[in-house]
Amino acid sequence: MLSNKIIFISALDWGLGHATRCVPIIRNLQKNNTVIIGITPLTKLIFEDEFPHLKKINLPAYNITYSKTIPIWLKLLFNWYRILKVIKQERKQLEKIISQNKIDVVISDNRFGLYSKKIHSIFITHQLFLKTPFANSFIQNINKKYILNFNEVWIPDNENETLSLSGSLSHGSHFHSNIKYIGALSRLTKSNYSEPFYDYLFLISGPEPQQTVLINLVLQKAKQNSNLKFAMVCTNNLTYKTENITVINLPNSSQLSETISKSKKIICRSGYSTIMDLYELQINFRNVTFVPTPSQTEQEYLANYLMNKFGSVVISQKLFSQKKLQ
Repeated sequence: MLSNKIIFISALDWGLGHATRCVPIIRNLQKNNTVIIGITPLTKLIFEDEFPHLKKINLPAYNITYSKTIPIWLKLLFNWYRILKVIKQERKQLEKIISQNKIDVVISDNRFGLYSKKIHSIFITHQLFLKTPFANSFIQNINKKYILNFNEVWIPDNENETLSLSGSLSHGSHFHSNIKYIGALSRLTKSNYSEPFYDYLFLISGPEPQQTVLINLVLQKAKQNSNLKFAMVCTNNLTYKTENITVINLPNSSQLSETISKSKKIICRSGYSTIMDLYELQINFRNVTFVPTPSQTEQEYLANYLMNKFGSVVISQKLFSQKKLQ
């Protein structure tokens, strides 16, 4: 691990998952280094809570949103010109940050423009190999082109493919010469509870408007099962009161660890950071139901991969309202 360096680190603001998985990296790095964090209005929610004492610098936000009707890949295509502008902006801003703060190393979690030829640049990703519904080779070549700008790639997964959480997203014929598997990353720590308190925990994450769509579906499900006790964790400032559901907005790491550990069954998106959190807490994946974000092929792949590997349940958002809870 790095030592006696001034490190600038930042995460993509596509939901909060990229920020949360950077938390254990920053915790480790700050022991022997000076760490400066790049933030956006969204990732600030995590980094201010976890590291109020560390210096932070605002970066341009990618502001990736979903649609209720348009597939995410088509939405990204429509927004590609704007995303390219953000990549160029962050590259230009990084050079100023390096000069003003004497940065030695930059670490980027999926921010394509956060590299410099002047210093050692590290890219964090679990997606070396993308899953797209069309033009996969073309899009993969773009992904590869950007990743090759970095001196080093850190993959948050186990190198042994039989123990992998990301499967073929990160394992294959590598195109980068300097790859390190750094193991699953989570800011959570295992809590021991002999008796579960909640029958079901709904872990709601990801960009809008799909987050709110799923929230409405699970609230309806809770109303239909008044005999069960639910908890719902989300990033919205949701105020909802009923006898059988507890809503927890933006819990800190200890609150989230405790809530997950006190739940019999979990229903959540199949985002990779959520998967790593459950893995770190040693949750039995047979007790997890994944509801992939519609048209997000990465989540669809991960959900089916974990269903085949660990026996998780997978159900589409479209069919979720028809699923009966035990």
